[in-house]
Amino acid sequence: MAIAADITRHAALDARMVKAVRGIKLLSLASWPASVQDAFLDRWHRGQATLPEVSYPRLDFSEERRELAAIAAAADPDHPLGHYLRESADSWSRAATLLEVLGTAQACTESIALFGRPDEPLPGDGPTTREAADHFIQIAGELDHELISPEEQVPVSATALSLQLQGDLDDFFDARVISVELDPNLIAKAAAGTTRIRLRAGAAFSDYDRRQLFHHEALVHSLTALNGREQPQLRSLGLSSPRITATQEGLATFAELITGSIDIERMKRISMRIEAVAMALEGADFLQVFRYFLDGGQNEAESFVSAQRVFRGVPVGGGCAFTKDTVYLRGLIGMHTFFRHALQQDRLRLCRWLFAGKMTLDDLVRFEPLFLDGTLVPPRWLPPWIERANGLAGQLAFSLFANRVRMDRIDDRPLR
Repeated sequence: MAIAADITRHAALDARMVKAVRGIKLLSLASWPASVQDAFLDRWHRGQATLPEVSYPRLDFSEERRELAAIAAAADPDHPLGHYLRESADSWSRAATLLEVLGTAQACTESIALFGRPDEPLPGDGPTTREAADHFIQIAGELDHELISPEEQVPVSATALSLQLQGDLDDFFDARVISVELDPNLIAKAAAGTTRIRLRAGAAFSDYDRRQLFHHEALVHSLTALNGREQPQLRSLGLSSPRITATQEGLATFAELITGSIDIERMKRISMRIEAVAMALEGADFLQVFRYFLDGGQNEAESFVSAQRVFRGVPVGGGCAFTKDTVYLRGLIGMHTFFRHALQQDRLRLCRWLFAGKMTLDDLVRFEPLFLDGTLVPPRWLPPWIERANGLAGQLAFSLFANRVRMDRIDDRPLR
């Protein structure tokens, strides 16, 4: 059969792509070693703060880029699998190019091509991502911190959180599928892989952190990777290609929102990173961005980590940024809109299939017939909030109706 032959051919191309991209680890290769933070903060404490000095490896992915170009050329652009392969191969190739020019202004150009800019409009021709970020920063600044309960202010050690989170995960899988580990060399507070979540040893966490790690990192990022590995025809759905970043981070942040696991301080942190990216692109250097996070209420270690996210892989002197953090709000708004649209069209099954692997929303729509005919298999694991379709539909239905209320036509009498 011609259809079966098309699937077999594209599955073989996909297997080649999985092999070709094994060494293209964008975030880990662009990130800084912990020693950079130690040296910077030591100078900062002595009143001798200078721009961090970062050395990047000299990388050559020319062979991989040639293979990716060959895969894209062999894929049928009119077939859903071929279209996916062509766009994925191009995304991986651009990521490889970025890694080859780490530390230069071109890395910023490649980053913008992959992740966008903070001045781009949100879905539906709404405000820009930066304008949305400024909104959440303002709201967070206006809220009274006394609204935070005493329980929410009690710090949790990395050791305690690792035990709690490990128990949550073992209960969910009814087995040890994802391990939680402490890592003294991790700059970020947490990092998630397919079968491992690392926490920075010595860091302090909150109860919200525990829920966010569970729903965002484990039950989206790790879960989609695990489910993607189960795909018999398209194993690359278990990989995090750069082109799926906005959808993945949007879905993960939406999971925080729908489960009540996101707080206004988390929205503020996400939004401040977007503003910091905009500042860097406009000329702010690492020290100015670091001070911006300090002034925003973060401690010195957190401010360094946040500024490092903005400048990883690019020059630290201003005018350049690593723009990945711009995708969080854009992805969240896009995901929320997609879920509501799926409800309107009675196609919530699409939302469940999002967990079958790492894909974009456009991929998902094109893949619908492949899920229906069995070429692609549904997800083995699903988070509880999406398994309870009636509850999800109820929240989305309320959201659809509430959006019809004109807040600018309501006075403050109900609040008196």
